Amino acid sequence: MTLNAITIVTIAFLIMEASNIITLYFFPGSKFANGVGVFKAWEKSKQDPELHDFVSYLVNWVAGTKLIIILLLIVILLTTRGQSLVFTGIAMAVSIASFFWRLFPLIRKMDRNDQIEPKNYSATLGWMILFFIASFVAAIVITLVTAK
Repeated sequence: MTLNAITIVTIAFLIMEASNIITLYFFPGSKFANGVGVFKAWEKSKQDPELHDFVSYLVNWVAGTKLIIILLLIVILLTTRGQSLVFTGIAMAVSIASFFWRLFPLIRKMDRNDQIEPKNYSATLGWMILFFIASFVAAIVITLVTAK
């Protein structure tokens, strides 16, 4: 494994995502580590077993998808060097940025409609996502500059 800026940022991302996977699988109602307990609809869904089963299925689907991604990232980190690692960093920045296309407008709307607790959680999440995008972009630049 090549230890460079992209690798370091990817490892930090893996740790954050691993905590999210543990939360989603074992403590989905948590308000920590991006658990779905921040959504007031989580508790409301429990009133309708059919709806709650559907919501729980989607939560576990997200957790499973995240697990696939982090395991693939670990394989990439263990087997990739050079230019391929730079492309991995670019792919990470672009894929994480997709949050702002569909998810951010939706969570911001729910936040404004008092459907999320704590208030302004969408802003906190937006800044966290933006931080990871900026971290990957900075890591790409650092890796390219120091590789020469």
